[in-house]
Amino acid sequence: MGVSADDDTILALTARIAALEGNHGVDDDAPVYLSAADANAFWLLFGMVLVFFMQARLRRAGFAMLEVGSVQLKNTKNILIKNVFDASIAAIFWWFFGYGIAFGDDNFPKTGNNGFLGKSGYFYEGNSGSPLTMSADGKTYAKAFWLFQWAFAGAAATIVSGAVAERCKFGAYVCYSCVITGFIYPVCVHMGWDGSGKLSPWRSSKLVGGCGVIDFAGSGVVHMTGGVAALVAAKMVGPRTDWKRGLPQQSVVYQTLGVLMLWVGWYGFNGVSTLAITGYGGLAAHVMMTTTISAATGCLATTFLGYLVDHVIDTAYANNGILAGLVSITAPCPVVNLWGAFVIGLIAAPAPVYLGASKSLVFLGIDDVVDAFPVHGACGMWGVIAASLFATEYYYKIAYYSDDDRASECAGVFYGGDGGALGSACLFVLFIIAWVGGTMTLLFTAMHLTIGIRCSPEEEAMGMDDSKHGGSVLTDLEMSAAQVPAGTEA
Repeated sequence: MGVSADDDTILALTARIAALEGNHGVDDDAPVYLSAADANAFWLLFGMVLVFFMQARLRRAGFAMLEVGSVQLKNTKNILIKNVFDASIAAIFWWFFGYGIAFGDDNFPKTGNNGFLGKSGYFYEGNSGSPLTMSADGKTYAKAFWLFQWAFAGAAATIVSGAVAERCKFGAYVCYSCVITGFIYPVCVHMGWDGSGKLSPWRSSKLVGGCGVIDFAGSGVVHMTGGVAALVAAKMVGPRTDWKRGLPQQSVVYQTLGVLMLWVGWYGFNGVSTLAITGYGGLAAHVMMTTTISAATGCLATTFLGYLVDHVIDTAYANNGILAGLVSITAPCPVVNLWGAFVIGLIAAPAPVYLGASKSLVFLGIDDVVDAFPVHGACGMWGVIAASLFATEYYYKIAYYSDDDRASECAGVFYGGDGGALGSACLFVLFIIAWVGGTMTLLFTAMHLTIGIRCSPEEEAMGMDDSKHGGSVLTDLEMSAAQVPAGTEA
């Protein structure tokens, strides 16, 4: 039997590969070692992918799907393009200014550490001086940290999208997205996470309350920032026409799939916030387990309470209960035990937190389409406070510092702490309310007086897809089929 042309090609390629391996001294039997730097960089990149995946609704893929399922069919394209733009705008403005403000050196020669924003790292090239970037591994590895934090910045921005869905001007939303990722959110990051931030637990000295704020993965930094921004935006844009009568939602299937995608992404959001895997694998596992317990508890508790209030076992309560539990555990996930995670998820559901905030918005006439403020703002606030109540000395030492004196002082109030962490948590909550609420009010007021923030009544009735994005997501045939009454043959 002769050798075919394909066989000749395969043999030639095999010989070429063998020659290349010989040139580079590759030994098939030689063990391949992964350096700690490579492992940690991969860990951050893995987390970035999961967090970015979240944005398909909440975090992108998850956020987008959740929002699409919550709006009318005629506004589908508008939701999708806003989520795509959030990711793109976040990448550019986080590179331009955001990362430098968040993690740049703020040691001004004349004033000392301002603790508010950084002055280096703009147009980032991997040369940040922040210890959190693992710069000792070289600026190439530090870019893994940049990517991980970019995904967080995009997540904070996307939270507002659903709150103002179906009536906010697209141009106004784009302006908002630029400002929050380039300036508003980075200041919150610097305050709470950078080694020079005023309320950061990573400061080398002069920690507020002797502890700084415990906000490990961002109940306050990310979620409360986005939630407060969503509240201001929804209030200033105003409610949709006839929203209290109950507007149709496109798909509970999309909503639920979006939430489940978010749950998956949250393991990257919380678990990979260890920032390294070498030496921290056990902590990452603990973080993912507390995240699971809180989410599951939030789901069951919120659904049960919703049944008591509305006498319906509603998927909306179950979905938002999961998110409430996830947001609430994001700050305390590494420092609490499993019982603490259970209680935190349980308390996230009742009147003082998610359910109470949701009902209060309706009472106040604020149309928040996806309950962005109740889920992210109220539960984010609870998560920051909960960390200062339920943190144990044992887990605090693993997650933050191994110093026995500091761990005993900074443990939660319910576990023998001296209250320093609680004081820092309260200050951080007040700071986010003042900073984000104030800057968002100024921004939306300025846009209202210039470009406008709300679409016209005609555009709202027509739908954003037809008025701004070239038409409906459905073809005429699909539209006709979608309008056929149930039980009728087309």
